[in-house]
Amino acid sequence: MAVRLVVSRDHSLPVRMRLRYELADPYVVRAAFFVHTDEPVEWILGWDLLAEGLKGSAGHADVRIRPAAGRGDQVTYMALGSCAGTALLEVPVRGVRTFLENTEALVPRGTESALIGWDVELAYLLSAD
Repeated sequence: MAVRLVVSRDHSLPVRMRLRYELADPYVVRAAFFVHTDEPVEWILGWDLLAEGLKGSAGHADVRIRPAAGRGDQVTYMALGSCAGTALLEVPVRGVRTFLENTEALVPRGTESALIGWDVELAYLLSAD
């Protein structure tokens, strides 16, 4: 989907964003941003964080999402921070809402834990030093 990287109050740049949901990791959404390179910049976002950010302010520290004041339900802001700086993106609500509805139809909220291989996860945790 097309999003805008906010550079200043009066200037923004187009960026492509791809959201991906994997059944093997049902609590997260992977967001890939394509900015003039072959390799995207990928962020892992909590599914609930993304959904909450459409309704009101959500997140803290490196990931914050909130509706854009005065823009109705058309745009939400996503702020992504790292040691290199912070990117503020204008993201279309309709695209995110449709994505979340499709993933929820696939895996209804509250049933995610049934998809996790708990024995594999436990074995990994016990083998880690």
